[in-house]
Amino acid sequence: MAKISREQIENIKSANAGRTVTLPDGTVLPRLGQGTWFIGDEPSKRQEEMKTLRLGVELGMSLIDTAEMYGDGRSESLVGEAIEGIRDRVFLVSKVYPHNAGRGRIAKSCEDSLKRLKTDRLDLYLLHWRGSVPLSETIEGMERLVEAGKIRRWGVSNLDTADMKELSALAKGSHCVTNQVLYHLGSRGIEYDLLPWQREHRMPIMAYCPMAQAGSLRKGLVENEVVKDIADRHHIKPLQLLLAWCIRNGDAIAIPKASTEEHVLENAAAGLVQLTEEDLQRLDAVFPKPSKKVPLDIV
Repeated sequence: MAKISREQIENIKSANAGRTVTLPDGTVLPRLGQGTWFIGDEPSKRQEEMKTLRLGVELGMSLIDTAEMYGDGRSESLVGEAIEGIRDRVFLVSKVYPHNAGRGRIAKSCEDSLKRLKTDRLDLYLLHWRGSVPLSETIEGMERLVEAGKIRRWGVSNLDTADMKELSALAKGSHCVTNQVLYHLGSRGIEYDLLPWQREHRMPIMAYCPMAQAGSLRKGLVENEVVKDIADRHHIKPLQLLLAWCIRNGDAIAIPKASTEEHVLENAAAGLVQLTEEDLQRLDAVFPKPSKKVPLDIV
């Protein structure tokens, strides 16, 4: 890849600066962040993956999402090394296993994540998915971590509408700031009731796999003629179109993964794309939003 200039980096960063999402507590975040699922698994790629994450931060994609589950901590360790010296420029997110989300284990899980990430606090800590631990117990643990200064705020992941309603009705359940869910053009189930509910509560979603794992999660997605035509009209690749679509409304934070500097540049450039109403109508026609409730899509 040709070396990108400081001027190019600043131009992309500046152009994306106005495209933000606001959490319920007023925290303003970029619509585009960086995911790290499967990053850190191959030692031969470690240096390139760290350079990619740092470039992403330079480009304004300052939110980095990881989890104790990813590579049994290898992802967190790589992220920790990558953000040394720039920690204060990063909004750091990690996730706790459901079986570690109870009173006796959540504090240790958080501490272990902090050690791997080489930091003293998380900006956001998420319950990775719902397990057997009562939500009330997880809330209690999260609130204690906030009080201890170990985390700044907390949220959840992979919770459907009924779960979110149950959560919000519990004591301090309203402190939840986001729900991280699968969302892409080929998986629009959340638009029926979950997304409207979160909008009503001014709670943005965090969309994982916004490019459908390079299109593999939905057959024919990136090969679709309408997708390719609209991408061509905007002089971008189909996967960039998927990313631009995901953040089109300003109430979703997308966290695509990039393993190379070229890929993270493409992701950042996708944040600049302004889809027209005609574009959106054409995409709705081939990949319509649901007309009835469907089970929450999870990977």
